[in-house]
Amino acid sequence: MSLLLEPVTLRGLTLPNRAWLSPMCEYSAQDGVPDDWHLVHLGSRAAGGFGLVLTEATAVVPEGRISPQDTGIWNDEQTAAWQRIVDFVHARGARIGIQLAHAGRKASTYRPWAPEQGSVPVADGGWPTVGPSATPYPGYAVPAEMTPDQVADLPEHFAAAARRAREAGFDVVEVHAAHGYLLHQFLSPLANTRTDGYGGSAQARSRLAEETVRAVRAAWPDELPVLVRLSATDWLDGGLQVDDVAAVAGRLGELGADLIDVSTGGLAPASITVGPGYQVPHARRVREVSGLPVSAVGLISEPHQAEQILVEGSADAVMLGREALRDPYWPLRAAHVLGDAIGTAPVEAGVGAQPQYSRARWR
Repeated sequence: MSLLLEPVTLRGLTLPNRAWLSPMCEYSAQDGVPDDWHLVHLGSRAAGGFGLVLTEATAVVPEGRISPQDTGIWNDEQTAAWQRIVDFVHARGARIGIQLAHAGRKASTYRPWAPEQGSVPVADGGWPTVGPSATPYPGYAVPAEMTPDQVADLPEHFAAAARRAREAGFDVVEVHAAHGYLLHQFLSPLANTRTDGYGGSAQARSRLAEETVRAVRAAWPDELPVLVRLSATDWLDGGLQVDDVAAVAGRLGELGADLIDVSTGGLAPASITVGPGYQVPHARRVREVSGLPVSAVGLISEPHQAEQILVEGSADAVMLGREALRDPYWPLRAAHVLGDAIGTAPVEAGVGAQPQYSRARWR
């Protein structure tokens, strides 16, 4: 069997394969509640054979949403709505994880297809934003610098969301500390100019991420994994570089993180040369330095490309985003391309297990 379609175990959870759905914001919820759109978006990828399906960035508090249309998990209604989706994904033989997030200074923005751009005014349904410092994301409203009490409270918000996630039946939680959102803002010297215990040195800037992972790990069952998404570079002079982030990843591993989901960028606009697998070298470096399993993401589109990333030891799993939007059944196609059997295993075994598709011709 190809390595891509082999199971992988993190703590006590076995994931049926190493082709995973990357978190992708849908900007389609009302009051943070996921609905039929999210059921179909995530459920179709589970039916398509993805071994782990990750939700979009899901806010741990209302003011942590990227847009007013983001999902959340801070109340009972949201938890119940997520449980319906979790149950459907499980019935397809996949595992499901939730990405826990707070957008910080990048919160309260219009969704991408809105005619307006930038920050949503309070009068139009937005809210005041916060950040490590009163330094705005270019073109967005100026955030209020978080008070020491606000910073100290944040890990418990993530922990409470993790407890709700387990109540909903999720198998995995991922702490979002990438793409310029709040935990990433604290990590980067370009967004964090604090002079208290949460700013200044690299160790102090990573303190909030460490406290958050520690709190989530304590709230989450020992037998289930905690993932962390990190941006391995800011792609900006004076910003985070891959070895900085790899050092953070190593400390998070000591606190209970089981896999680092390696992405890049997002802190502020930057010039980035993109191409197939352009972020994979960053994943490989984080894996080498931290000693932790990692996933790779970034213009991974072809089955042989994904297989090679795993075979060469650059990552332990691959995340697909845009390609998964184009082809919800990508793992089934990958199984055909790589010469693996489709549709012969029970649902619990993962890829290709949907009897409705077992006679499909992937040619």
